[in-house]
Amino acid sequence: MSRSIYVTSAEGNSGKSTVALGLVDSLSHRVKKVGVFRPVTRGRDDAGVRDAAPSVVAPERDYVLDVLLAHDGVDLSYDECVGVGYDAVHADPEAALAVIVERYHAVAQRSDAVVIVGSDYTDVSSPTELSFNARIAANLGAPVLLVIGGRESGSTGGRGLDESGPRSADDMRRVAEVAVAELQHEHAQLLGIIANRADPGALDAIVAAVQTVAPEALVASIPEDPYLIAPTVDAVVQAVGGTVVRGDPALLQREVLGAVVAGMSMENVLPRLTEGAVVLIPGDRSEVLLAVLMAHASETFPSLAAIILYGGFETPDAVQSLVDGLDPSLPIVRAESGTYDTVRAIMSARGRLAADSQRKYDTALALWERHIDAEALMNRLDVTRAGAVTPLMFEFDLLERARGDRKHIVLPEGDDDRVLRAAGTLLQRGVCELTILGDEQAVRARAAELGLDLSGARILSPLDEQHRHRFAEEYARLRAHKGVTYETARDVVTDVSYFGTMMVHLGLADGMVSGAAHTTAHTIRPSFEIIKTDPGVSVVSSVFFMCLADRVLVYGDCAVIPDPTAEQLADIAISSAATAAQFAIEPRVAMLSYSTGDSGAGDDVEKVRAATQLVRERAPELLVDGPMQYDAAAEPSVAASKMPGSPVAGRATVFVFPDLNTGNNTYKAVQRSAGAVAVGPVLQGLRKPVNDLSRGALVSDIVNTVAITAIQAQRTPPPPTTPISTIGGTA
Repeated sequence: MSRSIYVTSAEGNSGKSTVALGLVDSLSHRVKKVGVFRPVTRGRDDAGVRDAAPSVVAPERDYVLDVLLAHDGVDLSYDECVGVGYDAVHADPEAALAVIVERYHAVAQRSDAVVIVGSDYTDVSSPTELSFNARIAANLGAPVLLVIGGRESGSTGGRGLDESGPRSADDMRRVAEVAVAELQHEHAQLLGIIANRADPGALDAIVAAVQTVAPEALVASIPEDPYLIAPTVDAVVQAVGGTVVRGDPALLQREVLGAVVAGMSMENVLPRLTEGAVVLIPGDRSEVLLAVLMAHASETFPSLAAIILYGGFETPDAVQSLVDGLDPSLPIVRAESGTYDTVRAIMSARGRLAADSQRKYDTALALWERHIDAEALMNRLDVTRAGAVTPLMFEFDLLERARGDRKHIVLPEGDDDRVLRAAGTLLQRGVCELTILGDEQAVRARAAELGLDLSGARILSPLDEQHRHRFAEEYARLRAHKGVTYETARDVVTDVSYFGTMMVHLGLADGMVSGAAHTTAHTIRPSFEIIKTDPGVSVVSSVFFMCLADRVLVYGDCAVIPDPTAEQLADIAISSAATAAQFAIEPRVAMLSYSTGDSGAGDDVEKVRAATQLVRERAPELLVDGPMQYDAAAEPSVAASKMPGSPVAGRATVFVFPDLNTGNNTYKAVQRSAGAVAVGPVLQGLRKPVNDLSRGALVSDIVNTVAITAIQAQRTPPPPTTPISTIGGTA
């Protein structure tokens, strides 16, 4: 069985890039190194010469290859992944094939599995191109995953605003028959058929019809999605040759869902505005421009993608001054062309899957996950999961486990674009339920501007009177011993961190993630006061999941407790072991010090020794040893000489540092010097999960932390208890 797969289609605009991305993502969750290869592409100009330098490429890059190379599971350069250009195929097909085979094997030697993406039908007729792709697949020994398009072919294949109609099940069967016959003629092995961009109302019928063509093949269908095929504002700007004169640059990546030609009077334009539309306004119709800007800002009208002022007219100074005063975030574009040429250019703009479009990226992966049985496909490829655990595998497991029992997470920082983008990804991938704190109108308006779909999220204001009253009563009750009155509590609970924590405390949410725009103290102080610690746990601490190239380790405490006592170190060790076990990491706990075993003495060593003994007494089932140095904990050869016979030394998975200074510096050193992915900090010891973000957190960091929080919430909550002291004294 092969570990390579060849993705090809019978025609252009079938959506091979979506399928290829899904394959790369699925493979990255099973193997360490995923390769990608484009046998024939625009941009290479080597005329089929066998010894042509791989670095000789034209300025135009292959956007499909760029999308796949942007995936974290692929670690190859662009030049390594391309075969020959179309000119080479025309000049000498046999020589070109030889070069393709040679360059493919160079990629295969560096990869555990390879996704090969066929050509794009931009150069020669479809039958000829499919035949050559089939020959390539046969010569590479790669089974074919055939993609057939669910839209009528045309100049754009219905990709973009100029959308064509859907094909029927019988139409799809006929397309499959022609393509499969061509593959068989060239002796290519058919693995499966995916009907992509299919009519959403006929998915089952299409699968049944296509299955008759290839009864032994895996057959599936992926529905058409308007956002995936929609061009971005930036693509529309390029299509019309326009210049952006105002607006937020971040909004240029928003998808354009329609076009409105505003050639009529203002009162007739307004009812025709639609969500995500680009509005074409003659440059001399100032009143229409102002009306459209006001409509976009109004909550009673749709959120627009952009305005294009066409015709080459200059905006009058007085009107321009008014627009400047409004300072709209909506992109305003100036184009020199007339009505017909501008409309034609916009309608021909193609929607492409791009690495810098988070919504398209998430949509493509979500469609793949919902409609393709990746497990069955991987089994047909004989791709078994590697014994090593890579960072991508760990992150994938987080999302899968969170999806398995969906929990409700509150995100207090609804005014941060990173949080909104992460929320869009979490909702698109079905990871959890979400509540976002903030003004609903402002949050949804900003999400619409960013091209995000947050319709599945609840937006709740921390000034909501009903919740404010309930939360204030509860907070005053909890903190009455500190002299907190109801009036004081009403002010406190409007703080987003306190409001979110109260939601978790009262069961309105299962967990909270914050800190992208707030300090750690601001994020977690309310949890010390309100949620408090697990029974038998005296402190709240933290761990980082350190994702190395082939395994995941747990480091604690690296973020919370500056100088723990022996008792607190024991708590940290037990909590860290429990966290490791919850995330399928077998806990073997190393209590770290500058001395190993009985080789050294001193207060710091004795503290770790005492903590180790406390862990053994409190959790006798736990594998723990210490004090030991890091090398003795991590390296078997060192362990054999320094701590022979230890059940932990040389194979530790949980590393407990003696103080915050050591832990924080060590995790950052490993992260930066060893290229490890640090996921965290993950708080532990609380009765309900609350987690803190770095203020420099990326969207992916927020997604991972939310998934972790959701998994923490899946455990059976402990019974209510009066906790003992937390960090900094009694809560």
